[in-house]
Amino acid sequence: MRGRAVLAALAAFTVLAGVGIVLVIKQIGDGFTLPRVSRSCVTEADGQVELSPEQMANAATIAAIGVQRGLPERAVIVALATAFQESQLRNLAGGDRDSVGLFQQRPSQGWGTPEQIQDTRYAATQFYAALEQVRGWEKMRVTDAAQTVQRSAFPEAYEKWSEDSTVLTRALLGQFTGAVACTVSREPALRGDAATEALLRGLKLDWGVSRDAASPATAGLTLTAQDERQGWRYAHWLVSHANDHGVQRVRFDDLEWTAADGRWKSAEGEVTPGSVVAEVSADA
Repeated sequence: MRGRAVLAALAAFTVLAGVGIVLVIKQIGDGFTLPRVSRSCVTEADGQVELSPEQMANAATIAAIGVQRGLPERAVIVALATAFQESQLRNLAGGDRDSVGLFQQRPSQGWGTPEQIQDTRYAATQFYAALEQVRGWEKMRVTDAAQTVQRSAFPEAYEKWSEDSTVLTRALLGQFTGAVACTVSREPALRGDAATEALLRGLKLDWGVSRDAASPATAGLTLTAQDERQGWRYAHWLVSHANDHGVQRVRFDDLEWTAADGRWKSAEGEVTPGSVVAEVSADA
């Protein structure tokens, strides 16, 4: 009998504790929020999407790989929606069973080794290659095209990311001016020549381009764009990767973005038409 009384008392205490927590949350109201990742990047292109620097950099690389493969906008939308659902655009070290990376691809299913899959560019390339094998994917709903590649237990889950992925795609593919803006508040991860070389490697891998000429005023690089749309592709990519490459300023088309300010505004001084200029943090 005593044991039953103890159990009853514990049960009552648990219920009361739960009620107390609920009441506290209600008293706090809208001020009660769970911790979340800092979202210091904003994309605006007939809609708005807020991301962390890590998410933004991954999205920019996914978009660039799609363009480099000669794929249409629709493919990038499908890829971004898939990465949103599978990893929240984060390069995860693990997941369900042996799933790894942005797209939660599985080594046991032939996607590659864990090390390969955690390479953002490799993972994106593998996803696009699989998508291209799907007959009629261009006319499918986003979720159907993604599901045909991923074979998820939740086939409708990708569709809820369609709108955000469309906004990101249009911005990253240069359809909008000054549409990607990030605020970088921490110390640069790279500086000087190391930052410039990292940018060059990234641009080569993502876009298949290299530096045309070094910026004469400061550490950094200059890219020549064939047209305005290509220029904004490069400019938005540079801003997206500012946090991990030490980019402090990007200039294009009479506009400039700075890491400290975190937004695009009219550029000061002369701007060379058709040139995208990136300045990086100088050596300490």
